[in-house]
Amino acid sequence: MSLAPVEEKMWEKSLSKTWTKTSDVEINEKYESGEKRILTEINREKLPSFVEALLRNPKYMNLRPLYQRRGRWDIKKQSRLIESFLINIPVPPIILYEIDYNSYEVMDGQQRITAIRDFYTNKFSLTELELWPELNLLKYEQLPLRIRAGLDRRSISSVVIIKESTSDREEALFFKQKTFERLNTGGVNLSQQEVRNCLYYGKFNLVLIELARHPIFAKAWGIPIEDNSPALSTNTLYKKMEDAELVLRFFALRNVEHFRNGMEGFLDFYMMKSLGFSEQDIEFLKEVFLQTLNLAHQIYEESLFKPFEPKSGNWKKNSHKAYYDAVMVGFSRHLDEAEILIARKLRVIEETKKLFDKQESRLLTGEGRTKADIQKRIKIFDEMLSQIIGE
Repeated sequence: MSLAPVEEKMWEKSLSKTWTKTSDVEINEKYESGEKRILTEINREKLPSFVEALLRNPKYMNLRPLYQRRGRWDIKKQSRLIESFLINIPVPPIILYEIDYNSYEVMDGQQRITAIRDFYTNKFSLTELELWPELNLLKYEQLPLRIRAGLDRRSISSVVIIKESTSDREEALFFKQKTFERLNTGGVNLSQQEVRNCLYYGKFNLVLIELARHPIFAKAWGIPIEDNSPALSTNTLYKKMEDAELVLRFFALRNVEHFRNGMEGFLDFYMMKSLGFSEQDIEFLKEVFLQTLNLAHQIYEESLFKPFEPKSGNWKKNSHKAYYDAVMVGFSRHLDEAEILIARKLRVIEETKKLFDKQESRLLTGEGRTKADIQKRIKIFDEMLSQIIGE
């Protein structure tokens, strides 16, 4: 199986999570030295000044459309935030990560920032207010003068994580991830992939999102293919970016011999390393995914990623992650023999059905999450393909 050159080297260095027994003196010294401590500062800014800074300097706060989750606050939620400011209900601070002097990434608070900016620039009218219904249908510029003056007196707080918390790049990313995870404890929690989308945003991350919208892939997972489909807003895989995580699983599990720290930790590590991928690396990986997806689809067609049920004699209606892992990684190891496998398509289908008659088929439907289990399920499928190719 072909790996991108960068993949062959990226496992050499990683953050150690091993723990060794230490004395109270050593623990106290570590604390006093400031090791494993994040530097922060707290700011407060009046809403008009805050919006002015956003508009004046595009690099002031990074509000990428795909930065956090795919869902967005509707006008009702945005209006309720403005109403909270009006009646002086405490609004949680936004959390910023300093990437350069006076330049930040938004770790928590994107929706609040967007609502404040859009209201002050008259992009929406207030709606469904509970305590101030008299202001419904009004934009900022239409508010009565006293109301507008009162709103302008309100402030938004921010907690800034300082860049100098550590000089080590990977440790900085680790700090950033831990901070984001600890913040992500209330309200509607971000999925792990939404967290990765925020922390490890880059060209490789964009490719994950692009590949997840491939028609063959989306259809196999029951995700609407049309980008403007209203059904996307209710599709769990799409909303929580689990479709992008599935694409990531393929890339990471091609390196399954390096599996560590459970599936989530392994995917986190791969995403962290992806920030060092070159454009050539990313194009290589993208092509491997597309070739593998097309090959698997030519074999299984409508049954792609759906396990077989020996009792009913039918393929299941829904795709399964564990089986998907085995199929995609297995086929990726035999791209050079794609023509042979396509020519022996019926044989592949026949032998696939037989796999689900065996006791070890439990691994193909998700049982077992250890490194050995994952390696075994991939090996089962891989050996089945190798046998057919060698006939």
